[in-house]
Amino acid sequence: MNTEQLIDYIQNDSQFDGRIQSVRHVPGREAQFADFPPSLDPELVQGVQRLGISSLYSHQSRAIEAALDGENTVVVTPTASGKSLTYILPVLQKKRRNPLSRSLFLFPTKALSQDQMNSVQSLSDGLSAGMKIFTFDGDTPATVRTRVREAGDIVVTNPDMLHSGIMPHHTSWIKLFENLDFIVIDELHTYRGVFGSHLANVLRRLFRICAFYGSNPQVLCASATIGNPGELAEKLTGRPFTLVNESGSPSGDKYFVFYNPPLVQKELGVRASSLKEAAKLGASLLANGVRTIFFCRSRVRVELLSTYLKDRCPQYRDRIKSYRGGYLPNERRQIEKDLREGNLLAVVSTNALELGIDIGSLEASVSLGYPGSIASVLQQSGRAGRKQQTALSFFIATSDGTDQYLVQHPEYILDRNPETAQINQDNLVILADHIKCAAFELPFKVNESFGDFPATKEILDHLVDSKVLHINRDKYHWESDTYPASDVSLRSGPKENFVIIDVTDTGQEKVIGEVDHFSAPLLIHQHAIYIHQGQQYYVEDLLWDDRQARVRKINVDYYTDAHEKVEVSILDDNEEKSLENLDVRSGEVLLRRKAVLFKKIKLETHENTGWGEIHLPELEMHTQAGWILFDQCLLDDVAGQVVEGSVPSGHSGAMLAAIAHSFGIITPVYILCDRADIAFRSDVRSTVFEKPAVYFYDGFPGGMELSYVALDNLASIARGALEIIESCACEAGCPSCTGVVDTEIPVKLASSLLLRRFLQRMGENARVRAG
Repeated sequence: MNTEQLIDYIQNDSQFDGRIQSVRHVPGREAQFADFPPSLDPELVQGVQRLGISSLYSHQSRAIEAALDGENTVVVTPTASGKSLTYILPVLQKKRRNPLSRSLFLFPTKALSQDQMNSVQSLSDGLSAGMKIFTFDGDTPATVRTRVREAGDIVVTNPDMLHSGIMPHHTSWIKLFENLDFIVIDELHTYRGVFGSHLANVLRRLFRICAFYGSNPQVLCASATIGNPGELAEKLTGRPFTLVNESGSPSGDKYFVFYNPPLVQKELGVRASSLKEAAKLGASLLANGVRTIFFCRSRVRVELLSTYLKDRCPQYRDRIKSYRGGYLPNERRQIEKDLREGNLLAVVSTNALELGIDIGSLEASVSLGYPGSIASVLQQSGRAGRKQQTALSFFIATSDGTDQYLVQHPEYILDRNPETAQINQDNLVILADHIKCAAFELPFKVNESFGDFPATKEILDHLVDSKVLHINRDKYHWESDTYPASDVSLRSGPKENFVIIDVTDTGQEKVIGEVDHFSAPLLIHQHAIYIHQGQQYYVEDLLWDDRQARVRKINVDYYTDAHEKVEVSILDDNEEKSLENLDVRSGEVLLRRKAVLFKKIKLETHENTGWGEIHLPELEMHTQAGWILFDQCLLDDVAGQVVEGSVPSGHSGAMLAAIAHSFGIITPVYILCDRADIAFRSDVRSTVFEKPAVYFYDGFPGGMELSYVALDNLASIARGALEIIESCACEAGCPSCTGVVDTEIPVKLASSLLLRRFLQRMGENARVRAG
């Protein structure tokens, strides 16, 4: 059965009735070749040809030539396009000409580091280059570490290990830092938000140590498709780059199938479990011998789906494996090997296998929900059909509003320009931590700057006042007894997420999810009803200091809706646009948030059946923000258009809350960020401006400039929000579009009309496809 026949079979199978939203065909492309650059050593050319590579793809030739000319490069081409050759050949040539040359390869995960080390070693051996290539990470035995430091021509590691295991001990790595010619940064697109902002400061520290030892390394980057790879590389490193983004690699035909589970609770927009739908689809694929990779957004879902598949396909139980963080290194290596050798029929993974690990040839990929970026969706789909055969990719939507938007708009994934990755390398919270780490590594001179950050001296003086540093002979020296790098996590902010623990089965407690620090008081306060994958859970206890919510399965006819008191102090106010009956502004704000009460809302009727108080600490955060101010007359006019007779009280709050909710759903689709990275809230009457307002602010102290990017895309976000509301299958608003708002006005119709007015004032066409 070929791919077209398999799709037809699934579409006509009664168990998938109404689930296939659309099928899109992406034609394959022919290869474009180019000659080896004249500056590449003839012996290397001959070695590559002996490996069966008679010529280079056009992007490889251009990137290698630029690297050999001494330029920093960033190569942005699809999965399996041979990006690794663009940095390996320049490194090998430098080593041939200077036997002391060293290189540092950075990959975002340990698994990818190990895989790429093996790939580079195989290529080096095939070229008879004699390179000594080692990984250095948490799995490296202590007995091997000395050899890596002394003899490693190429050290393969990840940012976390560089940050805490290498640079603080740079005196043990003198041979590396004295002779460092290349820094390779693969999977550049993963370094966004908090992680990317941390990496930018890790690299500032790295370049500072290199300068101390007299080296000035060239930087070679590779990335999946994003909208601003050159800008991101320059922000991360503070250096100019040559961008190579026109791929010459071939690809086979690909079919994208957009799969939407059926509604099970129309009033709340709840759909059938994506996990169970994936298991049903997966069983059909495996029964037809289709080698498939499944991607889930959490470790728990990985294990559940793996279990469901084995239960449905007992004859293939030994050929279905799960793959995620937390497995022992040898176990991960064995799974990767079995995939490459074709021993497995299915693997269920987190995004750990999304990146460039060699897993051989697979025929289908299944993504359960939106992984956070279009780049990730395309990376996951690229894991199928890696050897130019026709491939099949499924996107299974969850009940989440963002998923529902994407499953109904395949053109956004396949036709639209990719998102831009945002970092804020000068975020003061992050930067101050890394200045501490840098001072521990090497004393700061009095007038020394940290990268291109202009206010280094002010932070250093503050650290002196805090007894962390002291000044001696015109240098800032580390004074504390603590080891600063050990207290700084590159992948999280200063506040940890809360984990949600299901305690239904005594002695078999399990983590089912997590909630960010600032959302916890609203979603998992004591006595809340938390809904996960359609199952209701009652929050028995929220252990604030332990960052845990303990929940138990329950079936009740209501859900809870928490309310908070938010005080917004405007620290910096900038006008962006002044329009008829509304203003758009930006600046820095101080938020004081306190959850105060929750309501019990009856399912289907949405009646308020009771309430309770919430007793949790007030949260305070200084961050970046944008806000829209509405004249009251605009809201009154909209409400008058959708109700007969007098306008009921509370209409303004209902419309504004719906706008904020829909903006929160759609914004992560236009900005490369997670849902928790930027928050939206409404205010019936701002105490600062004395007008109705919708605020949006960065969810990280100090800000990541995401709100400012949202301002630049505000018309597109509003248009997307309008589409979400008007195309939603619900009748009067639901969590997938407006949120559930307790109001007497038709909030779905009112918020739709308000968005149309907003777009008209922004000068935008507000026509939307009917749902």
